[in-house]
Amino acid sequence: MGEPDLRSGRLADAAGVTVQTLRYYERRGLLPAPRRSPGGHRLYPAETVTLLRVVKAAQRLGFTLAEVADLLAAGRHETGLRTRARDKLAEVEQRLADLTVVRDTLRAAISAGCDDLVACAGSPRCPLPFAGPDHDPATV
Repeated sequence: MGEPDLRSGRLADAAGVTVQTLRYYERRGLLPAPRRSPGGHRLYPAETVTLLRVVKAAQRLGFTLAEVADLLAAGRHETGLRTRARDKLAEVEQRLADLTVVRDTLRAAISAGCDDLVACAGSPRCPLPFAGPDHDPATV
């Protein structure tokens, strides 16, 4: 016989989530509806702990709950995770590139001595992107 079913509190503790999270995941379709005890308590199979840990790990990797639901559904297909992981990796790499530009611009602003935003905007040495490349302040 397998491991006994877990009630909500024990499952939540074992997976490192709250009972409210369990119910939310049920409403979102991430967890199948649990069976009920004769007293009406939700009873989850022990393997639900692993499922919850998978959901939380996917979230830490940047997947939204909607994307996690898709991943779980796609898990039955051979290329589901690989395809979605490649897409998420491309998204993360773009965000990293964007953050690198932000970091470099902030470093340049610090180096340029930009203490006053308005004064900096009027300075030719100001590295902050106040306008697009086609913006001509003389035409404003």
